[in-house]
Amino acid sequence: MDSIKEAEKKLAGRKAPEFLKNGMVVGLGSGSTVPYAIERIAELVSQGLQITMVSTSNKTSALAKKCKLEISGIDSIDRIDVTIDGADEVDPNMRGIKGGKGALLFEKIVASISDKNIWIVDSSKLVEKLGKFPLSVEVVPFGLKTVLAEFQRRGFKSEIRVREGEKYLTDSGNYIVDLHLGSIENPEELDVELNMIPGVVENGLFVGYADMVIVGRGKETEITSR
Repeated sequence: MDSIKEAEKKLAGRKAPEFLKNGMVVGLGSGSTVPYAIERIAELVSQGLQITMVSTSNKTSALAKKCKLEISGIDSIDRIDVTIDGADEVDPNMRGIKGGKGALLFEKIVASISDKNIWIVDSSKLVEKLGKFPLSVEVVPFGLKTVLAEFQRRGFKSEIRVREGEKYLTDSGNYIVDLHLGSIENPEELDVELNMIPGVVENGLFVGYADMVIVGRGKETEITSR
């Protein structure tokens, strides 16, 4: 099953760069499918494609540089033409959950200034309703206990993300709290509700961002666009 999923990721990841053109500013996401897109972009750049790239995480930047791609700082550009990123879940309305890799804040900043957002996923990421995958919430370290208490008051089952025995730190030095919700009835309302809680920086609900979803399914790719 994992090999099938990986093959589907590769199909989707290598398909997305076909939409890139010379002179574009391109955002690179941080999902597990993105390395395949970066690999293909590196091939196209070596063949003459000329683009400017910005990254959503230190890990993505490191991978791009390993592929001999140059990454520009986010503040050096005004707009992004196309951003390619993965997603942890995608529903039929092209709403998604992202943040499994902990880069949701930078991903949302980049997505917000992108003229087109392309999500690349394997078929297992398609769901009828969001919420089975834990919803990541980025929280400042100061007052963490207060934020956790507020989540509990609202009936959210929360868990501080831990890696190698330590609280996971995002690239911006914040914590990730994963909410185990089971299902999300109204993603738009929950998005606003979470971001209104003092101490919450951003959450992993991406509502109204995706313009195209490329799905690897079996040996083919399926494309849905707005």
